[in-house]
Amino acid sequence: MKRNRPYKLKTFALGTVAAMIFGVLLRVETGFGAESWRAEWEKTVEAAKKEGQLNLYLFPGGPLHPIRAGVFQKKFPEIKIVTVAGDPVPRILAERRAEKYIADIAIGGTSTPWDLYLAKALDPIKEAMILPEVADESKWWQGRHRFIDPERRYAFVFIGIPQTGNIAYNTNLVDPKELQSLWDFLKPKWKGKIAARDIRASGTGTVAIRIFFYNSKLGPEFIRKLFGEADITLFRDRRQGVDWMATGKYPICFFCSRTDVAQARQQGLSVAEFGAMKEGVGITSSGGNIGLLNRAPHPNAAKVYINWFLSREGQMTFQTEYVKAGASDANSLRIDISKEMVPPESRLKEGVNYIDVDTADRMSMEPILKVFNEAIAKAGK
Repeated sequence: MKRNRPYKLKTFALGTVAAMIFGVLLRVETGFGAESWRAEWEKTVEAAKKEGQLNLYLFPGGPLHPIRAGVFQKKFPEIKIVTVAGDPVPRILAERRAEKYIADIAIGGTSTPWDLYLAKALDPIKEAMILPEVADESKWWQGRHRFIDPERRYAFVFIGIPQTGNIAYNTNLVDPKELQSLWDFLKPKWKGKIAARDIRASGTGTVAIRIFFYNSKLGPEFIRKLFGEADITLFRDRRQGVDWMATGKYPICFFCSRTDVAQARQQGLSVAEFGAMKEGVGITSSGGNIGLLNRAPHPNAAKVYINWFLSREGQMTFQTEYVKAGASDANSLRIDISKEMVPPESRLKEGVNYIDVDTADRMSMEPILKVFNEAIAKAGK
């Protein structure tokens, strides 16, 4: 017993020292625990209240719905939200050329924060994540934050939905069972019966065609054949494509907006979207991308909104209100909120190898437009 006692004392002492060292390291790593983020949050909120305003630039639609719900305003009544709807990028860049720094936050499609990132107009949104539940990547799909930029700091993605190609059809004129592969659209039966949104204009279709381009089962050759040989009619007005499809003028529509098709279907029109083809499924962020502007006039209000919007409450509010508005692309990448009300076709599934093109090395449309232009020139369009 006497021989064992020194051994036990040493073990206890070493264990205590190890625990103390671990505790010190943990406190250093986390900034002395929970009080650090809480103090920073309270300081930021107070500063935001003094600023009294937030200028939010966004595309009309989804991002507006949580604002209309009024949840943020009830929590932070001292912060007035001013929304500027439209394409945020050209407006922000034009303002900055005139030495005007008005926007605090920009929300839109993949190109919105990406183009602002390339223009060096963003601050790191990652550093603005103060609340632990926002910074905690385990609360997000596949246990990680998704960013478009290679540094994973600036262009944050908060929506993720399966991308099957944005291809829709007239349910009275097309049997979807006949078209199981994207190559089936090249059959002579469908020549001259397809309309497609012109992807030279930014917007719907640019994600889908990037998925075609980077899909090893399709690639540039499919784009060349589709737009060079299928006698496709191009349009730019989103509503035009749905109208043509619904009336049967062109029973198949490539790059018709999923939301437009869903709304037309709700109105009783005979339209629907094709599901996944044999070549696989992509993933898109749709309009779910957010960036924090540098030289923002209300930097603290911007941080408060970002933390609320990306919190469980904020994303639940966004997702719920967006679905209520009839949107089909409202699947938040937060995994700690219910997905019951999200349309099944918009939910992500575990185990599926999605083709992701919302990445820095696949954002450029230049190589794709080169192939596209060659194809339509060949077709005489």
